[in-house]
Amino acid sequence: MSNPSESARLAGSAAADRKAHDHGEAPVHAHRHDQGHQHDHSHDHRHGRDHEHGHSHDHAASRASGAVHRHEGSSCCAGDTILTPAAPIPSTGAPQARFRIDQMDCPTEERLIRDQLERRPGVDALYFNLLKRELTVVFDENASTSDVTQHGAMVADTLRKLGMTPVPLVADSANSAPPPANHGRDVLRLAAGGVLAAASEVAVWSGVPEHSPWVGAMVVVAILACGLPTLKKGWIALRHFTLNIHFLMSLAVIGAMCIGQWPEAAMVIVLFALSEKLEAASLTRARRAVEALMRLAPDQASVEQADGSWADVPAASLSIGARVRARPGERIAIDGVIEQGSSALNQASITGESVPVDKTVGDDVYAGSINESGLIVYRTSVVPGDTTLARIVRIVETAQQQRSPTQRFVDKFSRIYTPVVVLCALLVALVPPLAFGLAWSPWIYKALVMLVIACPCALVISTPVTVVSGLTAAARAGILIKGGAFLESGRLIRTVAVDKTGTLTRGEPRLTDVVPLGETSHDEALTLAAALDAQTTHPIARAVVDGYTQAGLGALPPVTDFEALVGIGVKGRVGQTLYYLGNHRLIESLGVCNARVEAELARLEAQARTAIVLASETQALAVLAVADTLREESREAVARLTQMGVRTVMLTGDNRATAQVIGEQAGVTEVRAEMLPEDKWQAVCALRETFGHVGMVGDGINDAPALAAADVGFAMGVTGTDSALETADVTLMDDDLRKLPAFLALSRRSATVLKQNIAVALAIKAVFFALAIAGLASLWMAVFADVGASLLVIANGMRLLRAKVA
Repeated sequence: MSNPSESARLAGSAAADRKAHDHGEAPVHAHRHDQGHQHDHSHDHRHGRDHEHGHSHDHAASRASGAVHRHEGSSCCAGDTILTPAAPIPSTGAPQARFRIDQMDCPTEERLIRDQLERRPGVDALYFNLLKRELTVVFDENASTSDVTQHGAMVADTLRKLGMTPVPLVADSANSAPPPANHGRDVLRLAAGGVLAAASEVAVWSGVPEHSPWVGAMVVVAILACGLPTLKKGWIALRHFTLNIHFLMSLAVIGAMCIGQWPEAAMVIVLFALSEKLEAASLTRARRAVEALMRLAPDQASVEQADGSWADVPAASLSIGARVRARPGERIAIDGVIEQGSSALNQASITGESVPVDKTVGDDVYAGSINESGLIVYRTSVVPGDTTLARIVRIVETAQQQRSPTQRFVDKFSRIYTPVVVLCALLVALVPPLAFGLAWSPWIYKALVMLVIACPCALVISTPVTVVSGLTAAARAGILIKGGAFLESGRLIRTVAVDKTGTLTRGEPRLTDVVPLGETSHDEALTLAAALDAQTTHPIARAVVDGYTQAGLGALPPVTDFEALVGIGVKGRVGQTLYYLGNHRLIESLGVCNARVEAELARLEAQARTAIVLASETQALAVLAVADTLREESREAVARLTQMGVRTVMLTGDNRATAQVIGEQAGVTEVRAEMLPEDKWQAVCALRETFGHVGMVGDGINDAPALAAADVGFAMGVTGTDSALETADVTLMDDDLRKLPAFLALSRRSATVLKQNIAVALAIKAVFFALAIAGLASLWMAVFADVGASLLVIANGMRLLRAKVA
């Protein structure tokens, strides 16, 4: 195998930098990876070369080991600071401080924190995880220990001044759940305030003067019960010159009281408090959808002790190499390899497979899978924090932090929209009284209504809820997406480049044909060939033995006088007869080749299969063929893509004849063969120039540059190498290529929902804005409109959680 191409490495780096730029993100960094193993999937199965069976595996494509790590832009940091997709926070070596902030659960708090911290000396980057209510502050990597301590204290003090209670997180508490909030007390206060606000409205409607002591008392108590947090946050926003919803609502309530609308001021604050509760409940549901992934793995595991007994221990304490037992009905606690027993495992939570998968000794098991039937014992292969399930959770958590293009647009739009609307409200309050001598009170009231309507909450919250719902729905189906940008980009893809070996095909040779010649039966020929091949470890020999095992023909007969014939095949004695198994040259040398053998060899090789011949010393007995077969689901996946209007191009390092046969079987639009890693990269770049957005699907090291060059890179999750998985933007966990059109369909649905949410939010505000100017909207109607819009876009976005991704 040739060394990795430097040009391929540089190509992957440049392509990744360009893709990051295309997504509005910081450039990526390309790192060299010394892989402990390299996939070589480009095989030219030619007849008559220098292997034991005389089969050639022409390595037409050397695998480039330049693994490209793409660091996507965080949704939370100014300037889209680099963020590693495989973990929430990049391991740059820079000092960090982590806080849990229970008051931080929506973009309003995030923006307030960002405005106060991101330009502080010593603060290099901010990473927000709204799902876990966590903030990570990355300091200057050159800062000393004393500087870091000082900066950390400054951050905590700033957060407290913003009315928040930061709780420092250390390694052992980073994943602990936040303390439960006292919801009962909040509900009681909200109910009491609501009753008093409604009573004050009824009293006024009944003829009681608005300024009577009883009405005033009810209003004041209602505001104190429900509105103190809002008023406090509004004051903090005012002090820090931030126009957020709390400031606008506080201004509306105080303004209403100043112009004598006391009952309405109380009703506004109660309705706003209720809306925040409802929004928090809706967002909590989205949060729990991700948290549910974490709970798939059990807390306890049955582990073998030193004396051979079994004991239940915390799953978090397991070490690599421990023997763990899983009884029927139990979940797998940690990734491992089965050492004893067999069973059917439900891996739907990990790979999205709809049916249980049969597993036996030597097979991998994944944390969170359900053991359906037999008792199995497996040996752990990873530490608890590095299971496949843990990595899925980390990717989903990280992905929700990354702003999609729509979210970046909405954020920028809202920063302009809110001040403009506030200015319009100010003009409505001042111009008519000052310019035309009209009464102050009605116009101030209209301005206050406009301020409430101006709140951009529904607009801002519409995108993250939709994106998180889409990412979570995809993860449930075994599709891991590393960011909202890629979820959105999928809808634009019109061409998909697909690797052949390990992607369209299974990536390993399988026995496809056994053609008896003369009086030898199918089973006899397969038994004799498998008996000879069982003596060697050649990949094609293993394919023949595996085919015999799958046929269930029982134990193999013993072989004596076995000998490997270099470059042409093998020979050995079964019973009293000497048999040969090898290529065309071997059969020619024995003098047993005939027209029928020649015809079968030509027929099978025309189908891109590697043919070998079983013979005795006097005659050819059978022709067997081995090939890297097309995955059963590949043809259906390509057909779905074609129906969606997506062009498919197969890129492979294999020879042209083999590639053409596989391409025809799969139904791809175009076949390009004998390609080196840099050729694949150049092909993807050319496809982008010709067709626009391009996706690339691969599994090997040599696919990494092309994966980086594509607008969206897809990796096969089971057979994929580390570099392919790291470089790809989307991982198909069970290697089912049908998940590719499913991803594109989900991307299109997500885009539709995003457009609906933005349109609804803006339309509702436009309608009530017009009603406010016409004097037909009241303050409490404005609050209802704002609350209704927020709840509507949240509910619409969360429809994606119920979407069937298949």
